[in-house]
Amino acid sequence: MADNYLEKKFEEHNAQSSVRRNTYTKTKIRNVFVTGGANGIGSAIVRNMRMAGNNVAFCDIDAEAGQALASTTGTLFVRANVCEPTELLSALNSVAEHWGNIDIIVNNVGISKFAPLTETTIEAFDEVINTNVRPIFITSQYMARQRKNQPISYGRIINISSTRYRQSEVGTEAYSASKGAVASLTHALAMSMAQYGVTVNCISPGWIETGNYDALQPSDHAQHPSGRVGKPDDVARIVRFLCDENNNFINGENIVCDGGISRKMIYK
Repeated sequence: MADNYLEKKFEEHNAQSSVRRNTYTKTKIRNVFVTGGANGIGSAIVRNMRMAGNNVAFCDIDAEAGQALASTTGTLFVRANVCEPTELLSALNSVAEHWGNIDIIVNNVGISKFAPLTETTIEAFDEVINTNVRPIFITSQYMARQRKNQPISYGRIINISSTRYRQSEVGTEAYSASKGAVASLTHALAMSMAQYGVTVNCISPGWIETGNYDALQPSDHAQHPSGRVGKPDDVARIVRFLCDENNNFINGENIVCDGGISRKMIYK
């Protein structure tokens, strides 16, 4: 009798655990908007979030790549130059009207223009800031205004920064400044967006192989503690993790994704 009793209790425990696991893994369909989603990391985020069963829309200036990605993934593409506030707001409005609301915004768009300090023009500096930083303010303010009149309990804003927010090389002033601003803006927004049920976090990738580099050498992989450089999907998986409705206790954080290279002491 004792053995049967224990077996029954064990079965009950397993059944309850199974229910808890199913409850944890069950996710709702969310409406996702990604900036700069046509190529590289943005493309991986679009694909990953769509594979999770979400409604996904994205904007980009690369119409050819954007339309191709949309047709193969069943996502919505809107051509928009994020440096033009009216174009970005128009894209947000069209997506919100199409689905009724936006649950998740991934501010991925970014450019880099490296040049010697003495040769960097004010116009070039402004272009990097206006591309990498200002759209985050615009999209976040849009979501806040949306939530102000339409209370929703779930929301995510995820910004893509860079490890250059805390380490630099010669000639990276504009890019480093912009990514530092992204990291700081993230924790400021986390405070302001809390009242709307929205968590705000950012991800700082290190060297990610997006096809924008020359052919990688074995030494490029070997110098990383993880044995390789990053891939766009490495970042996309973190985005998906942060969007899990159970992960709402992660807020105002900057998650570094660089294979540990920024922690490694390098001798020359």
